[in-house]
Amino acid sequence: MISRVVILISLFAIPVYSYAQKKVQNVHSGQHQIPHLIKQGKTTQLIVDDKPFLILGGELGNSSFTSLEYMAPIWPKLRTMNMNTVLAPVYWELIEPVEGKFDFGLLDQLVKKARNNNLKIVFLWFGSWKNSMSSHAPSWVKKDQDRFPRIKDDKGVSHEILTPLSENNLQEDIKAYQSLLKHLKESDGNDHTVIMIQTENEIGMLPSARDHSLLANDKFKENVPVELMEYLEKNKENLVPELKEIWEKNGFKNSGNWEEVFGTGLQTDEIFMAWYYSKFTNSVVEAGKAEYPLPMYVNAALNFPNSKPGINYPSGGPLPHLMDIWKAGGPSIDFLSPDFYFPDLKHWCDLYTRQGNSLFIPEHRFDNTVAAKAAFSIGHYESIGFSPFSVESSAAPENEPLGKI
Repeated sequence: MISRVVILISLFAIPVYSYAQKKVQNVHSGQHQIPHLIKQGKTTQLIVDDKPFLILGGELGNSSFTSLEYMAPIWPKLRTMNMNTVLAPVYWELIEPVEGKFDFGLLDQLVKKARNNNLKIVFLWFGSWKNSMSSHAPSWVKKDQDRFPRIKDDKGVSHEILTPLSENNLQEDIKAYQSLLKHLKESDGNDHTVIMIQTENEIGMLPSARDHSLLANDKFKENVPVELMEYLEKNKENLVPELKEIWEKNGFKNSGNWEEVFGTGLQTDEIFMAWYYSKFTNSVVEAGKAEYPLPMYVNAALNFPNSKPGINYPSGGPLPHLMDIWKAGGPSIDFLSPDFYFPDLKHWCDLYTRQGNSLFIPEHRFDNTVAAKAAFSIGHYESIGFSPFSVESSAAPENEPLGKI
């Protein structure tokens, strides 16, 4: 009983700090500022309509948010579980089925429904990658592999994954993402139903640790970019230990190609992919923020201990041991987030709060542990929020411990 009391005291005594003293002045005649993040000491707060906002969220299954009819019975479930935010995907293929022609009709209706149900939205951009694959890119992208090249594995086999080293791939993702953010500003800029964006989804290279396409092989032979080397040198004493150890084994070299600086092996292949994934994603984020600067983050599929990148888990994603690579390549990305499908919440939250990273848990298996874990992540880590996956699957939302807490 004592431990539960301590958790609840932590949860409901979250400090608002001196926000009234630091309140950012409105810049649009009489309107609230757009949702944004502010740092208070070591804690990050999400500010919505000029007030701190804690995401008590639920992520929908990947197909739920594609139909008004399908969503009709789900809205009451979300309200019954006392959620204030829904995390929902936006498919590139659905908003741009024909190149250059965008259709936001269904999206607008769903945003309006969320607003009418007093729910905020975090959109998940399923653009170039969703769970490593490029499954939600439009058909006109998938069919033209000369214009939109894919990765190749270490055996030279092509897979349904767009390479992050292609300028064509990047520019088309940017155009679509910019159009989405521009539309959200025009349609929701005063209401602030949409409060944050996840850019791409569980990025990572499979089934090998790095891309072996011609584009990638040429880049792999080149020197490590000066931008990355300068970051490593500047932050040498404070790098995450996993990365520092790899660099140290090769004598802390400050120039050379990827294998000369980081050694030969899967670890170097993964660092290489993390750099180009982060650079690609950062360019998309910067383009989106130029239209409508909502907070934007990326999420990761976690890796088991002693597992191999590209073989046992997606290589190069925003994982804790690659946090410095992602911070160097993605300075406009607001934070990195973990998706949970195996235990040890504390272990991973400890890793994801290194390097000043803000903790937000956008996806967790919807099981009987989520109520306690939501309380712990919010009360102990002062996280931005917590969101189980496939929350609409509950048959009895009124009995869910998550809703009760």
